Amino acid sequence: MNPVAFVFDMDGVIIHSNPYHKIALHQFCEKYGYHLTEDQLRNKIYGRTNKQWITNLFERELKPEELHFYAEEKEGLFRDLIEKDIKSLDGLEGFLEKMDALKIARAIGTSAPKSNVDFVMAKTHLKKYFTTVLDDSFVENGKPHPEIYIKCAAALGFAPANCIVFEDSLSGVEAGKASGAKVVGVATTHTHEELAGTDFIIDDFQHLDPAELIKKIYG
Repeated sequence: MNPVAFVFDMDGVIIHSNPYHKIALHQFCEKYGYHLTEDQLRNKIYGRTNKQWITNLFERELKPEELHFYAEEKEGLFRDLIEKDIKSLDGLEGFLEKMDALKIARAIGTSAPKSNVDFVMAKTHLKKYFTTVLDDSFVENGKPHPEIYIKCAAALGFAPANCIVFEDSLSGVEAGKASGAKVVGVATTHTHEELAGTDFIIDDFQHLDPAELIKKIYG
């Protein structure tokens, strides 16, 4: 087993889903009378669990059944929008195959609900590469809190310092860094300049070799 493990966020890393999430969020917010700017979306919603952003949006405590209803309404909109276009990020499957050859442990750590994870894994045919998946039901504290990445490392049997996290959102980058992991910024949601605080930046997984990446990050 390789001494370094990889942990992947899902939205914006495994699939380029944020444009579809953005449309679904706008549709959802407009329905309930909220007109959010791009800055408000970034600061209050992106990278956070449904429990967090829905509570942020309505600015009040919601009953569990209300949260579940609103979350599934929004995620249903998202799944309908992306279904015909969904595909994994360029080069990802080849990258995962190289990881298999090198026996690199890996996990998915996402703020998304299980319904979305199951949908993405089925549509991209990537489920066979991931036996460890932690969705929003595994954490009390969403990103930028490091809980999800601390728990992913523990689930894999690794110290966070020996994990490389792949993240696209600024809250996710903050979570990865706070956990003690190294962070690769995936520039699907933010620019290279905005991801300057990460350990390495990629646009996608094309031409990326996992062994070389580990050398670049750990020296």
